[in-house]
Amino acid sequence: MKPSMPQFRLSALGAMLLFALALSACGGGDAPQEIRYQTLDGTPPQVIAHRGLSGLYPEQTRMAYEKAADAGADMLELDMHMTRDCQLVARHNAWLGDSTNVAEVAKTNAGVAARKRTTPGVWVDVKYPVNGPADGPARYLSDQIDANDPKSVLKPLVVDGEDHTNDWSISDFTLDELRTLLAGTILDNASERPTEWNGKLPLISAQEVIDIAVAKGKEQKRSIAVYAETKNPYWNNQQAIANGCGAPGSRPFEDAVMALLKKNGLNTKDAPIYIQSFDPESLKYLRKAGMQAKGVQLIDGNDINYQDGSMVYITNDEWTFISGRPYSWTLAGDARTFGAMLTPAGLAEIKQYADGIGPWKPEVLAHSVVPYKAGAGLKDVNTLKDTGLIANAHKAGLVVHSFTFRNEPGRLAGIYKGDPVQEFLAYFRLGIDGVFTDFTSTGVKAREAYEQELKAKPF
Repeated sequence: MKPSMPQFRLSALGAMLLFALALSACGGGDAPQEIRYQTLDGTPPQVIAHRGLSGLYPEQTRMAYEKAADAGADMLELDMHMTRDCQLVARHNAWLGDSTNVAEVAKTNAGVAARKRTTPGVWVDVKYPVNGPADGPARYLSDQIDANDPKSVLKPLVVDGEDHTNDWSISDFTLDELRTLLAGTILDNASERPTEWNGKLPLISAQEVIDIAVAKGKEQKRSIAVYAETKNPYWNNQQAIANGCGAPGSRPFEDAVMALLKKNGLNTKDAPIYIQSFDPESLKYLRKAGMQAKGVQLIDGNDINYQDGSMVYITNDEWTFISGRPYSWTLAGDARTFGAMLTPAGLAEIKQYADGIGPWKPEVLAHSVVPYKAGAGLKDVNTLKDTGLIANAHKAGLVVHSFTFRNEPGRLAGIYKGDPVQEFLAYFRLGIDGVFTDFTSTGVKAREAYEQELKAKPF
């Protein structure tokens, strides 16, 4: 028989004191409400302006970045490429035809028109065994058309297996030429986004993005970080060497990134900057070169198997080499895919050279259609399942920043019913540390909704 519980009598004053303590613990009264975030460090998830406010303005232009900062972005994200005169420019693609007005300029500028690259690439056999369709294509396209002439890579326009013959290469223009001859245009979802600023906003350097972050931070009395990617490192290094930016076998691209960090006093662990890359070799080189700033390993994928929510990395075309695995792995004969990075062992390896991961959204929340229907796609997704990636990454001491959150209904899984805020909330609830978004205001709005949701939770 259980012993009887001791009996207590509370005075009126005692009862009031206990009530006050309970109210305080619940966040009631005048006591500040404690919000418990599930992020790695317990702070609110970060809203990362993907190429600036690129949902409304031509990406990676001054206006896109300033508008993103004004909308409340915590970080300004950019991709970096190297120009002909060895400078770092803020551009997403190595080719210019889809995000600048270069084709229009070429109609009246013979010098620009003449720089269109028309030489085809060459096919190269992969170094790993290919026994069937599950292993992907047996060869890939390369710009290494003459092994005896390092400058020959300046003729084709093949970027990490992706063919862009009959387009213009960013490495054929100096920084000043990019600024004065060309202007940016809307890239993603171009038919659904405002185009009034197309062809009116100059291209800018990586340094200018840092300057914008610093200036806007001072203006708004807060710290605004920069989130910079070493884009297509192998290609950029080969182009840079051919342009005289470094000796054969060197890494002038990453060396320029190191110089940028040091010039701006950003080469410290706590500096307001992240250096990201899809290619681990780029991040590993930077670490060996002395990078102390935070690094993030991006993790890509090609498609979703909507039947079970699993990721598709190997395809029957060039996308195996573009988004299925880091290009350095293909060059080294390593047949693994980005999926290897998502395992506990893969995360442990990443922790040796990076501080976080940047996975594609469906690698965090598996998207599926239940019951499955043949031909089902993103619009039919009605089931989301936590893959455990955030929990595993946090266990390994890695932050998780996922890409890319967009507003357009065609970019949203059907389960969100056309409301982009609901997509943000799904990831915030899992404890994600940051989100890349083309629409800063939507990300900020969603985070505010999440904060209110947390405040409403019982103690």
